[in-house]
Amino acid sequence: MTFNDLNIAPAILKALAKENYAKPTPIQEQSIPAVLAGRDLLGCAQTGTGKTAAFAVPTIQLLSEKPNKPGTVRRIRSLILTPTRELALQIADNIKAYSQFTEIRCSAIVGGVSQKVQERALQQGADIIIATPGRLIDLINQKRIDLQHVEILVLDEADRMLDMGFIHDVKRIITKMPTKKQTLFFSATMPPEISKLVKTLLVDPVKVEITPVSSTADRIKQSVYLLATGNKQKQLNELLKDESIVSALVFTRTKRGADRVVRDLKKVNVAAQAIHGNKSQTDRQIALKNFKSGVTRVLVATDIAARGIDIDELSHVINFNLPNIPETYVHRIGRTGRAGLSGTAISFCEVDELPFLKDIEKLIGKSIPEVKDHEFPMPRSSKSAKSERPTNSGAAKSGKPKASPARKPNDGQARNSKDNTARKPNEGQARYSKDASARSSKGFQSRNSKESPARKTEENPARKPRVNPERKPKTDWSRKGSKSSRFN
Repeated sequence: MTFNDLNIAPAILKALAKENYAKPTPIQEQSIPAVLAGRDLLGCAQTGTGKTAAFAVPTIQLLSEKPNKPGTVRRIRSLILTPTRELALQIADNIKAYSQFTEIRCSAIVGGVSQKVQERALQQGADIIIATPGRLIDLINQKRIDLQHVEILVLDEADRMLDMGFIHDVKRIITKMPTKKQTLFFSATMPPEISKLVKTLLVDPVKVEITPVSSTADRIKQSVYLLATGNKQKQLNELLKDESIVSALVFTRTKRGADRVVRDLKKVNVAAQAIHGNKSQTDRQIALKNFKSGVTRVLVATDIAARGIDIDELSHVINFNLPNIPETYVHRIGRTGRAGLSGTAISFCEVDELPFLKDIEKLIGKSIPEVKDHEFPMPRSSKSAKSERPTNSGAAKSGKPKASPARKPNDGQARNSKDNTARKPNEGQARYSKDASARSSKGFQSRNSKESPARKTEENPARKPRVNPERKPKTDWSRKGSKSSRFN
C-alpha cells in the first residue's frame, strides 16, 4: 500500500513526497482512513511507529476541507496536547512540513520560552495548536486563548502525561472545548486512569494497536553489563573509546545524574551535552540541534526530556541507570533502530538494579545477553547478598540495656520525679519539707549503701544530673514557703 491508496489530498501527498515518505507504516495505514471518516480513534502504539503522521495528515486534510472565510479571524480548530516541549516542537515541525502546500497554519505553545512570542503567533491566527498542558493553562487563565471552536482534539502520549501529573490539567483543558468534537487518543500503555479517561472522551472509537509495548524491535541488538558498584562512569568511558559509536543517547534517572555524566565525559574529551527539565528551552533546543548535526557525540537525557527526540540515524542507546518501570526500557531503546535501520541498546546494571533487570526481561519475554568480558564485573557474592542481606537483629539486641537492672532505679526515679512535680502546692508544705529532708538524711544514704557496688557505680553518675535539678527547686521552695502567705 502507498499513501495514494489512503485518499489523501494531492497537496498533502506532494508534501509527503517532498519529505521522502514513500510507504505508510501500519499505524498510518489503519488510522488515516478512520480519522478521515470522522471517527474517534484509540491508538495504542509506542514511539517510533509513525503515529505523528497518523493523526497529523488526516487532521490537516479535514481542516483544509473547511477553509477560513476571507477576512475572518483564524480560529483554533484543532488542539494537540503533548507531555513535553521537545515533542510539541517536533510535532509542530512535522505539521508544517505536511501542510506546506496548504493554507493551514500551526503554532506551538510550550513553557520555557518567552510567552510574548507565542502571544503574537496567536494574534496572527492558527488553525492547529500543539501545546504542553502547563503553558496552555496559563494562557487560558489569562484569556489569551480560546478553545471554543476546537473540532479535533489529539492527546498524544497520554500515559506519559499521567506519569508527569498532567492528567488533571488535561481534564480542565477539555472542559474549555465543545462537547461535540472528534477525539484522537494515543497512549503506549493503558493504566486504569487512562482507561477511565478513554471511556469519558471517546465515542465508539476505532481501536488501532501496533507493536505492543512489551515487544522490542528485532533489529535492535541488546546487551547488559553487570557492574561492580560505582563503576558505571568508568565503563561508559571505556565504551566510548570505540569510534564505531557515532552517536549515543545516554539515559540517567535524575537531572543531577545527567549533569554529572556530562562533566565526567568532558574530562576524557568526549563531546557531550545534557537535556533535562532544569535546562532552559533554548539550551535544550541547542543541545538537540548539536546532537542531530553531529557536533555533539553524546546526549545525556532523563526520560521526560527524551520525549520528542526523533533521530533516524541514532546508533546507540545506553541505559546508564536501568529504569524502575519496565515499559520505559522499551521506550528508551526504541529511540534507536528506526526507519528500518539497525541499532544497539546497552544497559549498565549494579546489584541494586537487578530486580529492575528481572522485571524488564519478564516484560519483553527474553533474557538480555550479558557482556562478561569487561574490567568491572559484579562480584558473584553481590548477587546472593542482595537476596540474603542480614537484618539489623544485632542492632535490636544492643537495645537490651534499656531493660538492664541498672536502668530500673532510674526509671523509678523518673516516675517519682514526675509524681512529685505533679503534686499541687496546696497539699501541704510539711510533706515537701519532710520528703526533702528524708532524701538528704543518713537513712536515705544507708539504704543506698546496701546496694551492690556495681549498681552504685552505674546509678550514681546518672542520678546527679537527673535528680538534683528537680530536687533543688523543691527544697528551696519548701524553705521559702513558710515565709509566704500564699498557701495559708
